Amino acid sequence: MTTTAQPPRPIQVSPRIGLLGSYGGFNLGDEAILTCMLRCLRTHRPQARLVALSRNAEHTRANHPALDEVVDWEGVPQRRLLDVLSRLDLLVLGGGGILYDGEARRYLRLVAAAQARGVRTFAYAIGAGPLRETEDREAVRTVLAGMAEVVVRDEESHLVLEEAGLDRDVVVTADPALLLPPEPFTDRMMRQEGIPAEAHRLVGMSVREPGRAAEKLDEGDYHALLADVADFLVRRLDAHVVFVPMERQDVHHAHGVLSRMTAPDRGRILHSVYSPGQVLGFMAHLDLVVGMRLHFLIFAALSGLPVLPLPYSGKVFDFARRLGAPALVGVAREQAGLLLAEVDRLWDEFPQRRGDFEERVRRLRGRAGETCTRLGAVLDSLDTVSPGAADAVQPGLHLLTPGAGTAT
Repeated sequence: MTTTAQPPRPIQVSPRIGLLGSYGGFNLGDEAILTCMLRCLRTHRPQARLVALSRNAEHTRANHPALDEVVDWEGVPQRRLLDVLSRLDLLVLGGGGILYDGEARRYLRLVAAAQARGVRTFAYAIGAGPLRETEDREAVRTVLAGMAEVVVRDEESHLVLEEAGLDRDVVVTADPALLLPPEPFTDRMMRQEGIPAEAHRLVGMSVREPGRAAEKLDEGDYHALLADVADFLVRRLDAHVVFVPMERQDVHHAHGVLSRMTAPDRGRILHSVYSPGQVLGFMAHLDLVVGMRLHFLIFAALSGLPVLPLPYSGKVFDFARRLGAPALVGVAREQAGLLLAEVDRLWDEFPQRRGDFEERVRRLRGRAGETCTRLGAVLDSLDTVSPGAADAVQPGLHLLTPGAGTAT
């Protein structure tokens, strides 16, 4: 179906800005990104009306008071979504890793529907990949081509979009969560989690589930590998190991690792629900981290901790490279010896590397701030946009249409 883009409407003093992403409490990294995006928007447009399209509106309302309005975008009548989109002046997509097989097309249908109604669109430090499915690749080529600007968080995402056939300028910055401010994680919270006050050292660990973003993970294999690493750290550093879930299902996999440890009494799992800022604050209690989840590693880097990433995907490998942190290729049991040697070396050499590490983090934070600056420039351009300058909607992508059922 071919849809003609409508000319943009005059922008009011208090523009309506929509934010579309994987919000709703499913992942602490996505919640951290939304927090940072809201701070950016409030800095540039304090009086703007901010509208989030969430996967769980109730959770988003409760946890992001800076928002003026929150609407569900999954399993709701399309007419309602189209009404919300048509009243926006700008739709911000992202950030985080949302353009991958099976998901990219879902987000980009909403973006295309906004473009068709004269709404400008902006991609905020998004992540991409894997993108192998035809429908997702087509959506990327057509919809992103019509955005005011496409900003990605890493080189890996840039390469994925190029390989999918996107023919336009793409800007590479860094993950928005690098600008997250910490919140206190108190001694009382530590006691409630059963973390011994007398612990000599604390090591944080992050695990995740196999899935589309981690297709090559063998569950039993990497559980056993991380149990070996945890036991080594218990012996080497006289440490307690604390597993930090970034998604709900991470608890299950943390138990899987804990059950394979020879010293399970030295392991703990954070069970209470915390904000991203509180998890960042928890990092102040740690001495070293080993992890798979990208935002767990980002939080550790922001806290100046020795970081050993376990790159299950390109985005983690890219972040490790930019940090100058050691990073193995893949997460497999046969790498146990190499991984233990890397942990040992990291602990011994980090005091000498600290200065370089902190400078790299400082530069990454600067790159993350560039996304906000670019969004501010697009907001400024809205004030002077001329008729006919709306983002183009390319033919061939099925758009949302009134009366066509519910969003999928």
